[in-house]
Amino acid sequence: MSAAKLFDLTGRVALVTGASSGLGLRFAEVLAENGSAVVLVARRLDRLEAVKARIEQAGGRAIAVGADVIDRAAMVRAFDAAEKAFGAVDILVNNAGVAHAGRAIELSEAEWRRVLGTNLDAVLFWAQEAARRLIAAGKGGAIVNISSVLGFGVAKGVIAYATAKAGVIQLTRALGLELASKGIRVNAIAPGWIVTDLNRDYLASEKGAAIVKDIPLGRFGAERDLDGVLLLLVSDAGRYMTGATVVVDGGQMVGLRG
Repeated sequence: MSAAKLFDLTGRVALVTGASSGLGLRFAEVLAENGSAVVLVARRLDRLEAVKARIEQAGGRAIAVGADVIDRAAMVRAFDAAEKAFGAVDILVNNAGVAHAGRAIELSEAEWRRVLGTNLDAVLFWAQEAARRLIAAGKGGAIVNISSVLGFGVAKGVIAYATAKAGVIQLTRALGLELASKGIRVNAIAPGWIVTDLNRDYLASEKGAAIVKDIPLGRFGAERDLDGVLLLLVSDAGRYMTGATVVVDGGQMVGLRG
C-alpha cells in the first residue's frame, strides 16, 4: 500500500479544539490537506474564520464553531454543527489547553480549577461526547489527546499543568481500554518544546538557549514535527494502536534519564 493511501483521510470528519492558533491550527490544516473535513473549535471565532478561509482556499472543507471547551452546552452545539455540515465526527483532536506559572504554595484554587478544567476535564468530556455519538452511529473512530513531556516529569512553577498532562496520559490509557471493543482508538501525543507564536520569543532568549542544551537533537521542535505522528494516530496507518502516548521531544526525556 502506498503511503498516500495509508494516510488518506478522505471521507473522515475531524474536530480539533483550540484550532485558532499554534498547534491546533497546524493540526487542522494537516488533517484537511490529507482529505478530512475539519470542524474548527476555539473561543476566538474571528481567528477560526481566518483558518477556515485558509483551508478552503487550499481546497479543503471546514466550518468554524466558537466554543469554550469547558462549556458543555457549547460542546454539544459543536458536535451538532459538525454532523449537520459533514456527518458524524470520527476524528477528535483534544488540543485546547491553557498554561500557568507560579509556585505551588501560591497557586489559588481558582487557577488550579481553571487549568485542570481545560487541560483534563474537557479532554474527558469531549472524548465522551465523540464516543457516544460514534457508538450510536455504529462507527469506529480515533481520538488523539495532546499531553506533554511534563506529564512524565515535572518542572518548578507548573504544578497544575503537569498534573493535568499526567492525567491525560492515564485518561488515554483508560479510554483506549474501554473503547477498543467499539472500534474507537484513543491515543495521545506528548510533545516537548515546540516553537509556536506563543513561545517563540522566550525560546529565542538566553533561557531558551539553556533549555536547548538538554535536547539531544540540538534544536527545538517545529510545528511540522508533529505532522507525522498525528497522521499515524488518526489514519489506518495506526489502526492497531490504542492507549498509547507517543513522545515527540527530540530525545530530551531520554537524555534527562541518562
